[in-house]
Parts: sequence; C-alpha cells; structure tokens
Amino acid sequence: MTERQIFALTGADRQNFLQGLVSNDLSRLAQGPVYTALLTPQGKYLADFFVIDGGDRLLVDVAAPLSAGLMQRLSMYKLRADVQISATDLGVVRGTPEVSGPAPEGALPDPRHPALGWRLYGPAAELPAADATDWEALRVAHTIPETGIELIPNESYILEMGFERLHGVDFRKGCYVGQEVTARMKHKTELKKGLATLAIAGSAPPGTEITAEGKTVGTVYTQAGGQALAYLRQDRVAPQMQAGDATLSPL
Repeated sequence: MTERQIFALTGADRQNFLQGLVSNDLSRLAQGPVYTALLTPQGKYLADFFVIDGGDRLLVDVAAPLSAGLMQRLSMYKLRADVQISATDLGVVRGTPEVSGPAPEGALPDPRHPALGWRLYGPAAELPAADATDWEALRVAHTIPETGIELIPNESYILEMGFERLHGVDFRKGCYVGQEVTARMKHKTELKKGLATLAIAGSAPPGTEITAEGKTVGTVYTQAGGQALAYLRQDRVAPQMQAGDATLSPL
C-alpha cells in the first residue's frame, strides 16, 4: 500500500471550508468516507484523498508524498475561517473479505469500489498487519488509478481518470476549485482521452509510450495478471498496440 498520512481539520467551519474546495459533496460524510480531490483553478488534479467524519474533527487520508503540499494548499485557502489543520498519530490498513474474512470492528468501506474492501483507522502502533491482497492486480482489473502513478499532479484530469465511476466527484454540490472546467468536460465535451484496462503480453516500464500504426496512442502504467492500466487517446485504439517489447489489445 502507498504510504499514507492522516491529518485533521478542526474548528467550527471545518466542513463548510472543505466543502467549498473539493470535488465531492461532504454532506454524505454521515454515510461513510468520502473520496474526493483538490484541483487547480484550471481543473487539473493536485491530490486525491479520503475524508472521514471523526466526530469533532474531519480526518484526511492522503498519500504521504502529497500530504505536506495538500496541508499547505488548504492553509493558503483558510483565510479567516475557523479551521485548524494538524498532523495526527493515526494510520490506516486495508483488507478485503476474500483474503482476510469479515472486516474488523470499526473498519469503513472504501467508497470507490466494493472490490476494494475496507479501511481501518487507528493509532499506527496499534493497527493489525496488512493482509495479503494483491492490490495492484485488483485495481488494474477494476481500472482504479493510483496516486503518483496514473494520477499525476498538475497534469491529470479527474474525469479522464474515472472519478465519476469511482464516486469521487459530484455535479450538483455547487462551486469548488476547478469546478467550471470539470463541469464543462462533463456536459459540453466528449472525452477523447482516458484511463482504460488493456490485455498485455509481456511487460514494459510504467510510462512507456503506446503506439499503433506509427502513431502515439497513449502511455502504459501499472501491469498485473496479464492486464495493464493505460492512458489512451480513444480514437487511436487499435486491435494490437505496442509498448516497448509488450503487445497490448483492448479487452
């Protein structure tokens, strides 16, 4: 599992403050964790994370390499809002029923996809060991991007990365940073690029260019179990494509 960092938002304005910034509707927090993203004003991805209702605080579960930048960006937006942002000693482990059986007490469902099982939060030193789920194979099979691999800060667009399917964006919640571009991509254009799962024979380093008939089709990323995640131009997908020494084809 990608190393995670959990930080907390406290103060009377914490939920309204975050609601006005992120891509998803935090009014759903009473139903469980909310998967969401912070975007640039131009609609490009900066960070994806989970928000959890911790009672008198909101917990933000983000990939560790993005944590400091996300906290800094939120602090920049804070202005006079009654919001405090602080680190915690919490950690997270996750598991699936198929590998580890029933979810432990207190575990929460991963809101992106049922196949992703549960997430358990608590003091890092007290959490159980992670189970043996093959997370890469699982997310390749279900076309789920990973922070820092398929999801690239200042480059990716969340609709091309499948955030609508992964319950990471809401089109009725109102304004947030990058909302205009995201709404335009949803309602006024047809997506011509996006993340997909392909069949792959052989392997190629993540980031390798995919070609077909002498033209660039896209880029291959995570590979597992004879399948690969790839970012593609839909109009150039061919029955057979190359990425280095690997051969790819649509499923």
